[in-house]
Amino acid sequence: MNFKIPKLTVVGAGPGDADLITIKAIKALKSADVVLYDALVNEELLDYINPNAEQIFVGKRRGCYKYQQEQINELIVARAISNGHVVRLKGGDPFIFGRGAEEMEYAANFGLEVAMVPGISSAMAVAANQNIPVTKRGSAESFWVITGTTKEHKISQDIKLAAKSNATVVILMGMSKLPEIVQMFQKEGKNNLPVAIIQDGTTSREKFGIGTVDSIERIVTEKSLQNPAIIVLGEVVKHRQSILELQEFYANDLRGLV
Repeated sequence: MNFKIPKLTVVGAGPGDADLITIKAIKALKSADVVLYDALVNEELLDYINPNAEQIFVGKRRGCYKYQQEQINELIVARAISNGHVVRLKGGDPFIFGRGAEEMEYAANFGLEVAMVPGISSAMAVAANQNIPVTKRGSAESFWVITGTTKEHKISQDIKLAAKSNATVVILMGMSKLPEIVQMFQKEGKNNLPVAIIQDGTTSREKFGIGTVDSIERIVTEKSLQNPAIIVLGEVVKHRQSILELQEFYANDLRGLV
């Protein structure tokens, strides 16, 4: 049996649409001896995996963890030592609230060779898929990407700081904290600030709601929106409607010519 150098490659699977994975990520999957993948990974991507590789689901479904993080860390090291190249396939970009950096650090401490393949982050791509840019000249000069829930299961106080700015604010893992988020923006007088919530973005299951800080909780209830979802707050949300109106206007013109 040939010895294989123990290696971990942390790979971003993108926001959900299987077409939004990178070529470099596919090459990593084809060279893998073991693939550990999460619940947010589109299972179509598993078709790219080396057919001789072991596939292990390590994500969370229906609120239940298949493996705790410590167990995942240990599994990475154990499989790398016994099998060789372990690919840790994670939704979005593993370095944006994905714990990819922690897993690489753990593996490196055991002498594993480590590498990272960036993924397209849901923080930008999910909004873009609904024609919502996170920056736009005249509307937003910058954007924040914030976790809605900290490791202590509390709301991030960075949201309070972001609410004071004119930047676009993108909140991940924030649906359970939506009432608190709304209150933070209301305290800054941002009652009429446009808000978009997009669930299962870039997938066939995608659902969304558009409103304002004052109306978004009602819209979430009416549309039964829930995790996994991103929350986008900012004037850039209006761009989506302006594009739809322009498309409708010119579509009517074209129909008149037929």
